[in-house]
Amino acid sequence: MSSETETRAARSRYRKVEVRTWGDEKFRALSPMPPSGQGLWLYLITGPHTGPIPGLFRAGRAAMAEELDWDLEAFDKAFGEAFRQGMVKADFKARVMWIPKAIQHNRPESPNVVRSWGAEFDLIPECALKSEAMEALRAFVCGLGEGFAKAFNEAFGKPSGKPSTKAMPNQEQEQEQEQEQEQEQEQENQSSLRSDSSPQLALTGDASPPADLKARKAQRIQQIAEQAQEAYNRILAKPHGELAACAVLNKPRLKAVEKALPTCRAICAQLYGNERVTAAFWQALFETAAEDEFHSGRRTGGPGHENWKPDFEFLLRETVIAKLFDRAMSEAAA
Repeated sequence: MSSETETRAARSRYRKVEVRTWGDEKFRALSPMPPSGQGLWLYLITGPHTGPIPGLFRAGRAAMAEELDWDLEAFDKAFGEAFRQGMVKADFKARVMWIPKAIQHNRPESPNVVRSWGAEFDLIPECALKSEAMEALRAFVCGLGEGFAKAFNEAFGKPSGKPSTKAMPNQEQEQEQEQEQEQEQEQENQSSLRSDSSPQLALTGDASPPADLKARKAQRIQQIAEQAQEAYNRILAKPHGELAACAVLNKPRLKAVEKALPTCRAICAQLYGNERVTAAFWQALFETAAEDEFHSGRRTGGPGHENWKPDFEFLLRETVIAKLFDRAMSEAAA
């Protein structure tokens, strides 16, 4: 055992849980687990649907609810808890589930393990979430060393040669989708939350909208705003930068985020092939602002505005976002 492996083992303790536990006769004879976020989480990470690829598997919403002996409403409520914590994502229309941090706790033991993922990956239905998972896995596995990177490229192919820019440096977010997939994503967006909707929030594949559509829209905007707030404070706010921190996400700031979404979606669609606004987008945007003397706050306003500096709301203006994007693209072209 290497010193690095020993260090990780010392920091964390793991217990083996057999997948077939869920089908064991004696286990199933026990009183069923009541619907809850914690119960669903344990099922997601240990259930019979799990496969060799950490965190990525095919599973239907109704099938999981039936396996747990829960009704669909209870399942949706429990899933919503885990989703809002960023613990799980799902495209229930394609029946794809993704646990982003699973790879951190289930690192491949060797490059050959990574190579074995290829056949299993082909069985996962095509969708934007599958592409997102692959690029996240690529970023993690390639960070383990040259041998792992080579194995991943052999199993999944090399990353696309799509050019990056300073404004959007996170290549793990880039998604090369076939035209058919893009049309599917567009239809799904239109049938769910148009204001920055995503298949992760479309918990059903029904044509009729969910009864709690308004609440889900508010939750999604809250999530996007929190991602923007975190990136802004980490990159531009004191003590890391020159600007005042965004300490509270009040109604005006949430409204500012919502108002900026059309421009943000258009930029994400152009760069990533997907309208979904991610945490990587905000990081890239504020990193671009940090490179500019004015938008970073290193140079104050003109005469009469000597003490003025940009703030969180100012940088969320659609005109400002567009200008920063234009500047980044122009520099990349140059």
